[in-house]
Amino acid sequence: MKQKGRPILAAFQFLSRFPVKAELDFSPELLRRSAKYYPIVGTAIGISVWLGGTLAGWVLPSLPAAAVTLIIWVWLTGGLHLDGWMDSADALLSYRSRERMLEIMKDSRVGAMGVLACVLLLLLKLSLISSLLELGSAASAGAMLTAPAWSRWFMTRAMYKWPTAREGEGLAVRFRGLGAKDMVLATVFALMLTVASLGSAGVLDGADATSWLRWGGYFVAAPLLAILAGSLVAGKISSRLGGLTGDTYGALNEGLEAMLLLLAVIFFR
Repeated sequence: MKQKGRPILAAFQFLSRFPVKAELDFSPELLRRSAKYYPIVGTAIGISVWLGGTLAGWVLPSLPAAAVTLIIWVWLTGGLHLDGWMDSADALLSYRSRERMLEIMKDSRVGAMGVLACVLLLLLKLSLISSLLELGSAASAGAMLTAPAWSRWFMTRAMYKWPTAREGEGLAVRFRGLGAKDMVLATVFALMLTVASLGSAGVLDGADATSWLRWGGYFVAAPLLAILAGSLVAGKISSRLGGLTGDTYGALNEGLEAMLLLLAVIFFR
């Protein structure tokens, strides 16, 4: 396998269940080089989810179609980020010491707060997906292709900007040293994919001048929400834990996905 192709394959293998057949060692160097491709993986997940939701919507009412869509979404990610969301909820909502919160995150068992946080998040996503499917294929396409790209872009930013909470151990340490060039490329990928996604959704919408202004507004608002809300939450988590962990990367992705879907419902309703 060519060395240049390994990072993007690693990104797909690490973040999704797409059938990428490649033997990869997932060394720290390879993981760092793969991070810039996270928005591409997010868009691929979004396309798959949207297609599944659209097909389900042809034969089912919006709520069961949304449930099918959400099942596809969780399956495609292998529940990786949901696990981080639950572990982060158990730790951060325990209001314990920094050391104890980090111990809670390492525990393979899920506590009551983690279960509650997961149920509430999935209920929110279910309702938002149902609303988007009711708004039509253009709105659902614009949201489902854009939200996973920017939430995963922020994971790359979090790896680049904030320190790791655990010195010398944990998944987050393996991404330490992510360069500015990687961050720039991740941003370029996210912007290009957003233009393509929202442009295609606008064509599906048969958008007039007023509608294109709405699509353009979402193009500006989605990245701003990702960076502002993500930075606010990541900063608060980092201040409590002394940095970020692999679990908090996943939690940030899940939270931002939901917020971006909510933003889409507000824009396109």
